[in-house]
Amino acid sequence: MSIRNLDRLLEPESIAVIGASIRAGSVGSTVWANLHAGQFAGAVYGVNPKHKILGSVAIFARPADLPEAPDLAVICTPPATVAGLIEELGRLGTRAVIVMTAGLSVAQKEAMLNAARPYLLRVLGPNCLGLLSPHVGLNASFAHANALPGQVAFVSQSGALVTAVLDWARSRRIGFSHMVSLGERADVDFGDLLDYLASDARTRSILLYIESIEVPRKFMSAARAAARNKPVIVVKAGRAGNGLKAAASHTGALAGSDIVFDAAIRRAGMLRVENLQDLFMATETLARFGSSRDEALTLITNGGGAGVMAADAAALAGIPLKDLSEELLASLDVVLPPTWSRGNPIDIIGDAPVSRYTQTLQAVLADRSSGAVLFMHAPTAIVRSDDIARACARIVKQTPGRVMACWLGDDAVADARDIFEDAGVPDYGTPEEAVRAFGMLATYRRNQALLLEAPTASENGPADVAAARAIIEGVLAGGRDMLDELEAKAVLRAYGIPVVPTIAVEPAADAAVNAARDIGYPVAIKILSPDISHKSDVGGVHLNLRGEEELRKAAEGMLARVRELKPQARITGLTVQAMVTRPLAQELILGASIDPLFGPVLLFGHGGTAVEVVADRAIGLPPLNRVLARELISRTRVAKLLAGYRDHPPAKLDAVCDVLIALSQMLSDLPELAELDINPLLADHEGVIALDARLRVSRKQEAGAAQFAITPYPAELAKTVHWNDETIHIRPIRPEDESQHRSFIEALQPEDLRLRFFGVRRELPRSELARLAQIDYAREMAFIAVRSLPDGTSQTLGVVRAVIDPDNIDAEFAVIVRSDLKARGLGRILMRKMIDFLSGRGTQRMVGYVLRENKAMRKLARSLGFEPVASANDADAVFLALSL
Repeated sequence: MSIRNLDRLLEPESIAVIGASIRAGSVGSTVWANLHAGQFAGAVYGVNPKHKILGSVAIFARPADLPEAPDLAVICTPPATVAGLIEELGRLGTRAVIVMTAGLSVAQKEAMLNAARPYLLRVLGPNCLGLLSPHVGLNASFAHANALPGQVAFVSQSGALVTAVLDWARSRRIGFSHMVSLGERADVDFGDLLDYLASDARTRSILLYIESIEVPRKFMSAARAAARNKPVIVVKAGRAGNGLKAAASHTGALAGSDIVFDAAIRRAGMLRVENLQDLFMATETLARFGSSRDEALTLITNGGGAGVMAADAAALAGIPLKDLSEELLASLDVVLPPTWSRGNPIDIIGDAPVSRYTQTLQAVLADRSSGAVLFMHAPTAIVRSDDIARACARIVKQTPGRVMACWLGDDAVADARDIFEDAGVPDYGTPEEAVRAFGMLATYRRNQALLLEAPTASENGPADVAAARAIIEGVLAGGRDMLDELEAKAVLRAYGIPVVPTIAVEPAADAAVNAARDIGYPVAIKILSPDISHKSDVGGVHLNLRGEEELRKAAEGMLARVRELKPQARITGLTVQAMVTRPLAQELILGASIDPLFGPVLLFGHGGTAVEVVADRAIGLPPLNRVLARELISRTRVAKLLAGYRDHPPAKLDAVCDVLIALSQMLSDLPELAELDINPLLADHEGVIALDARLRVSRKQEAGAAQFAITPYPAELAKTVHWNDETIHIRPIRPEDESQHRSFIEALQPEDLRLRFFGVRRELPRSELARLAQIDYAREMAFIAVRSLPDGTSQTLGVVRAVIDPDNIDAEFAVIVRSDLKARGLGRILMRKMIDFLSGRGTQRMVGYVLRENKAMRKLARSLGFEPVASANDADAVFLALSL
């Protein structure tokens, strides 16, 4: 991922149009006209060997003839010319190019990139509409109009949608910081632009139209970083897909489906919406109402119909309406007619004068328990809508982020709508639209909350990875890809997942009877065949067999039926297992598979033989911890059953979470794992037990931590060191360290905190503390020094962290050790660890700002090879750099 030279692309000071023309209808003519019609203050040059002059502007024959190297060049010439032009521009000093040309072959695109690479020249396109940056008056596109300046960035894979959105937004006075058409994304892609826009001061929210992603880890890393700074809202095309493929497991059948992309969006803290209309509705809601943390609505209306419509929409969306407090009811009884609804929705009656509106709104907003307020008004002849709006606007301004509005109608409420919008209140055309917007906000908050959670530790013990690998290697060596039931359960057992004891016998009724005598009745028997994945489909499962005669009859019938239905199947035996009787348990399905885009994925849902019919499932991306596992479970209907009902006590949810975490670890440890289903996994108040498992492996090694879309915890970087007559651990920080990290920071002396944070810090807010513990290992690192205590807990002694720029050139560091442990060499150990890590990943420099008065840190840095670099940014600090 790289943001290098993207400033030349998005905010150039000079531009050249290669292929500038006055031929009506040509791309070169349109781009040339757009650049001159805008407010761009920089130089605009034209290059075309067929022209000497366009209008009154001199035209150059070749890029080499230009009087200066333009920051940005726009190429509108035939495909065969593109690579040569980029080579010429690169030699000249140009560092960004928009290739509008369509129809480049694979070889021509490769030649284009090869020409750009030596000069670090960035390429937008080919086959793109171009871009608009209204703040600098730039319209380097063949769009039909200019964009208004604003604080929203729109990045689209479709050029046609850029023009459609541009037209739609202008009519609604919506402005943009940047509008970018990516085209074929040969170089600049979503990840690059997310990185750039995340730190762009002019951009407050980022809108994306996505059709496909090529490099998911790059995209996810950039998306997670951007979503921490500002709202990122996504429309993803292709929701319907091409149907589900046949697969060896239920989980594998979902690979490539849209719900995997949905899981990725959620995990990145972004918001996904259905269509372009929702894209801008969500943007307005987050901009004007985003500070709201309310989960429920209070409805105010002057007509019962609007209130009912809003209440119905809320019920369908699962959004609760607030119960009005006794205090609020009493206040409203004073200002409303005796016939008012005395409930939520609050119907103030259609003949309401202005005073009734203002008094009701004041009473509701004064009661903080009323939550968010949806104010609805249908026009009447009794009082003007704009008079109501002026009076109420003064009230809503005093409580920003509490009120959303729905002025029903068009011309009659247009002025009222403008007044409320000027007061910072989001407005919606219908009650249903307003409720949908509120639901979007709730979804966005939930996605963002996942980035701030402090996960609890799993109770899983260390896995027996060697045993699991030995089983898989044996299966592959035998020319198989499906593990039999015993082998699959052995792999689960190696990862601490409880499984029902199972015995394999030859395919004969007598053998099953003999095994049952050892196990004890009742028992279950299943067919054992490498060619039969879904055993129930061929009658290959019999449950609750209570005696020898019943067992014998079931075994003989099963073998006959399977041989009839699957004559080519190899039947290697039967499995016999004790019948697990847990009447209060829920049947679950947990699984893992490989998505063709996002790599390893996990599934949780309602299990049993009707799993496809029930279709109650959710997908998540590894790695998982308990917080993320609980969120995955919460997105299913069966989660409500697991919470307990009537005589069913709540299931031991942490045990279910730990199975999901174990599957996540399997995907990391076992690259050969291709598909896995545990179905059913029984879960109740006692815990969990797996009754059956299906596992497919592959020599392609599509799993493994390297294939995760989100970089997993790098446990291999942990090490043990001897320091000051004790053994301590140096390891990467993890989310579970948040509480421990808070204790570490609270124990620091105020002066040490000032030297570290360049200011007085009484305490760190929860959001910042979570950000310090939950890092993206793809672009930052924090090593902590940890001491193990006799009671089994740990204590943080020091931390060094570095944030690496997207180009992997500079990594800015910070280091601090516990106040009572200074000058004992711990800071040096931590710094050495970070230097080794950054050197290993190819980072060019380790840099940092140190207060001039922090003599101890400056001395340590100097001894490690850091040198001061001239910097005018801060007279109180020294900028230090170490070449790696």
